[in-house]
Amino acid sequence: MANSTRAERIGHEIQAAVAEIFARGLIRDPRIGYITITGVKMSADFRVARIYYSMLGDEAQKLCTAEGLEAAKNFVRKEVTSRVRLRYSPEIYFAFDGSVEEGDKIERLLKELRSKEGW
Repeated sequence: MANSTRAERIGHEIQAAVAEIFARGLIRDPRIGYITITGVKMSADFRVARIYYSMLGDEAQKLCTAEGLEAAKNFVRKEVTSRVRLRYSPEIYFAFDGSVEEGDKIERLLKELRSKEGW
């Protein structure tokens, strides 16, 4: 139990560090557009960090961003290690979080339904 709360706390620290890295423009890869870091999941041994991000755009832009993030992951790992005190430098993996798009899609459908029903 205590280990899971520690993993959540470390995940939040890493999320803040990665968000700051992107907000300050430290990664200058033109393939990476405007992204939002939505969460971080840590492995039980704290050696792997899966960083979830979201963005708006078409499939080509998402693929291009994924390639840019893959190329930048060693830099991000080095920066996270310098900002978050951990015994081991966690391996970084980026994963697209489609929940924002799904929420937007549901919101559009509800708005369309309200306009048709006259709510």
